[in-house]
Amino acid sequence: MPTIRPLHADDLDALYRISLATGLAGQDASQLYADPRLMGHIYSAHYAVLEPRLALVVEDPDGVAGFAVGTADTIEWEDRLETLWWPALRKQYAFPVEEDPARWSHDQQRIVMIHHPTAALASVAANFPAHLHLNLLPRLRGRGLGKKLFDQWLTTLDGQRAAATHVAVNGANSGALRFWEKMGFRGLPLGEPAGRTIWMGRS
Repeated sequence: MPTIRPLHADDLDALYRISLATGLAGQDASQLYADPRLMGHIYSAHYAVLEPRLALVVEDPDGVAGFAVGTADTIEWEDRLETLWWPALRKQYAFPVEEDPARWSHDQQRIVMIHHPTAALASVAANFPAHLHLNLLPRLRGRGLGKKLFDQWLTTLDGQRAAATHVAVNGANSGALRFWEKMGFRGLPLGEPAGRTIWMGRS
């Protein structure tokens, strides 16, 4: 039976692998990227390094196959990343020379996100200050582990005295949208045209 436990320092590579294996609207994105670590750089590894108190993993006999990571204060978190995470990566990954975004490779699209991270909308971060990312490999899905992982993450979050929580979901990931609705999240009225990202909040 899979177990949920706090993240260990040697789980970092597993977070990189899972981020890539779920990076195409919940499906495997490994065929799209020459650099397999880009997805993890953007979506998971920084939480493991800078906010390990709010990092949980799911482990089965074949290894770590899921995680939940996040932070209690999104605004403060984004400030920390500008100081402690993005600068080193910007030195490692040069901004694409190609000026036409339509010609960027998948790697280049992610590198642009390192140089210009997508910030949480001000209204979302103010009213739903905590946020998280939760990913499971296919072998763990459909077994109730997502809910157990989320519930345990919330229990850990309560120790940080956080208020409401939000998630940012790829609109093409219908499975994730259904999951977060079951967890009590609702789409947030933003008063602006909807893009690829669906912002959802839970009070």
